[in-house]
Amino acid sequence: MGDQEKTPKTAKYLFWLLNAMLAVAFVADLAAPQGTALDAVLIVLAAVASVAALSAQLPLQNVLPAALIAAAFGGFAHGLTTASDIALPFGPITFNSDAGGKIFNAVPWIIPLIWVIVIFNARGVARLILRPWRRIKNYGFWLIGLTAVLAVAFDVALEPYAWHVKHLWLWQPTKIAITWHGASPLNFLGWAFVSLLILAFATPSLIRKQPGASGKPDFHPLFVWLGALILFGTGSAQAGLWPAVAADAAIAAVTASFAYRGAKW
Repeated sequence: MGDQEKTPKTAKYLFWLLNAMLAVAFVADLAAPQGTALDAVLIVLAAVASVAALSAQLPLQNVLPAALIAAAFGGFAHGLTTASDIALPFGPITFNSDAGGKIFNAVPWIIPLIWVIVIFNARGVARLILRPWRRIKNYGFWLIGLTAVLAVAFDVALEPYAWHVKHLWLWQPTKIAITWHGASPLNFLGWAFVSLLILAFATPSLIRKQPGASGKPDFHPLFVWLGALILFGTGSAQAGLWPAVAADAAIAAVTASFAYRGAKW
């Protein structure tokens, strides 16, 4: 009995230690916006913390396959984009050396981790927003759809920061005149499609199998979500990208208000 009680306590302490490290890395990255090593540490910690937070609600053997699906599908989609002549599904993109070493000489290793962060936390925020309607018949479809919308919103905030501030990638010109800091509408359609594809395969692993109450709302995904938007907004402000700052603030305000309202239902 004593060992059974120690294990959850140890896991809880490790979880809070992990999030404390994430907070320190977040503050350090804000203070040193050009630190590529800090970027890598922050991305790794955010991905691991996202998996750990969901593991507090679901068995790890359910969470890990979902994380692998998000990483593999997202990484493969970006690899397909860089390898194909038609540059689908995201559009013509070139990854810079600042993005780090590449997997199979095609995709920077941070890309699969970014997909884990985006999908897990977008889904967590969507769950908070939709909490008042969690009993309705089509809740699962609404959750998948809203998660995909939030993933696209995350990329809207990410693009100016990734290109102008961190120089992670460069968008090549296309015949589409309308762009958002180099990214054409094709990129955001690609994010929606890949997000839906990931969720189609990962959702069965993320469904709570035990009947009964859903428990207290989990605010961890919202904190990670808002932390990312603060990071993007701060970097964009330092670069003078004020439309991007306004977009980041709007996304943060809307999602936070709806998530808080849903959580308090």
